[in-house]
Formats: sequence, C-alpha cells, structure tokens
Amino acid sequence: MAKNSIWDIDIAAKLDDPKEIKPDKGWREKLYEVIFESHTPAGKIFDIALVIFILTSVITLMLESINSISIKYAVLFKTLEWIYTVVFTVEYILRLVCVRSPWRYAKSTYGIIDLMSVLPSYLELFIPNTHFLLVVRSFRLLRVFRIFKMVKFLQESRALTVALLSSYRKITIFLFFVLLLTIFFGSVMYVVEYQHNPGFTNIPQSIYWAIVTLTTVGYGDIAPITALGKVLASFIMILGYAIIAVPTGLVTASVLRDRQKQINHHERCNVCLREGHDDDAEFCKFCGNMLEQK
Repeated sequence: MAKNSIWDIDIAAKLDDPKEIKPDKGWREKLYEVIFESHTPAGKIFDIALVIFILTSVITLMLESINSISIKYAVLFKTLEWIYTVVFTVEYILRLVCVRSPWRYAKSTYGIIDLMSVLPSYLELFIPNTHFLLVVRSFRLLRVFRIFKMVKFLQESRALTVALLSSYRKITIFLFFVLLLTIFFGSVMYVVEYQHNPGFTNIPQSIYWAIVTLTTVGYGDIAPITALGKVLASFIMILGYAIIAVPTGLVTASVLRDRQKQINHHERCNVCLREGHDDDAEFCKFCGNMLEQK
C-alpha cells in the first residue's frame, strides 16, 4: 500500500511512530506524548480517563433511549451529553494541534471517528434525535489495544484489513452477480406465486423475499405456497449456502497470500529442507547449514 494511505497514518498514530505525526520539540511534543502515547504516567492517566469517559457516554446514551428512564432523568441526560461533547471536542482540537500534520490525522480513520463522536450533538440543534448517532464513540475504544500494549492485535487487524482491501474488486463483482440473482429469482417467484399468494404482491416484494432467502436469514414473513414455488425456494436456500462461502474463500485466500509474502526469501534449507527462517538469517536455525541467498 502507498506510504501516505489512511491506514498507514492510523498505524503511525497507534504505534507512536515519531517519523509520521510526532512534533520534533516544544510544548506540542509534550502534549503529543500525553495524548498519543501511553508509556508515560501522564499519558497512561489520560488514556484510562478517556476510556472511562467513552464507556460512560455510551452507557448514558443507551439509558437515554429507554423512555421510562429518559423521561425521569431528561435534564441529567442532556447535561451529561453536553459535558461529554465539550470534553471530546476539546480533546479532538488538542489532537489536531499537537500533531505534525493536522490534516493527515483528520482524514485518518481515527481522526474521522473522533470527529464523528462529536458532530451528532451539534447536528441535534438542527435535526432531532441525531445525537443517538453518538454511539459511534464506542469505536474509540479501539485505542484500548494501544493503551494496554496489545500491539499484536493491531497488526492482525491490519492484516485482515489489507486482505479485505485487496479482495474488494472480486467481492464487488460477486455482490453484483448476487444482486442480479436476487432480481431474477424474485421476478420468477412473483410469476409463480402472485395469483395464489397474497405475500408476493409485486416484484420488489418478491426481490426482498429472494434476498432474505438467498442470505439464509429466513424471516418467514413471506413464504411460497405453491408446489413450484416451494421447489424454487428450496433451490435458492441451498444456493445460499454456496454463495456465503465465496467471499469467505476470497478473503481467506488473500490472507494466505499475504502471509506467504511475509515468509523469508530463504524458502527452504538445502540440507534439512526446513522452512520459516528469519528475514536476516544467514544460517538455518534447525541444522546450522548456510542458507542460499535468493
């Protein structure tokens, strides 16, 4: 991937790479160490406090969605919502201020999530109930992996993301083909059922049934009643299992391909025929024989 991609900026922020976003010196560097790094006492306290704020804000939002509780504590919920919004807004501004390139951080995945965690509160002034979109703050808990030094989890998530991105063209073509299948099967089912079944009133309704059936969800709100309709439905159900396996196979193949690329250029020792040597290895770690350079 390109060096300046959104993902690379995120990895730099998570792994505290000073070459990417950390200022060279001054108060911005100190502020950066508190906000983005967790190896200092101040940074650790800031991160833990941030996680607590995120958790309590999400819990408060969930409680507010319960009518009986919302009516009783409406003023409290509104006050807490604006307290959280102000805190997260100030935190977002400080993040932009202390990084070397504010725009690069703003367009990164974490930067977008940070912005989205405060925007709904301001949109609430113009569009009612949009503040419930603040549940996006829960995604900010991804920082817990960095806070508690679980960097390997981030590396694994990166591998999965790369696999998904490298397979997106194939997956897009596959989904387009599935869309055509649902249109076709829905139309056929409409022709078969519409005279006998009040559930298949039109082709869009039949396409909805085909999507539910092909994805093996099976709500059961619409069901065929004719013999031919049941045969067709059975075929679509079986086809659904095969279709589910295709994107899984595409992503799995991409993951395996990326793993293979990470294997050392020393494919195999000529003496013991063992694989899996380190990138900078000159001798086989199993038998000690000198490895051929490729």
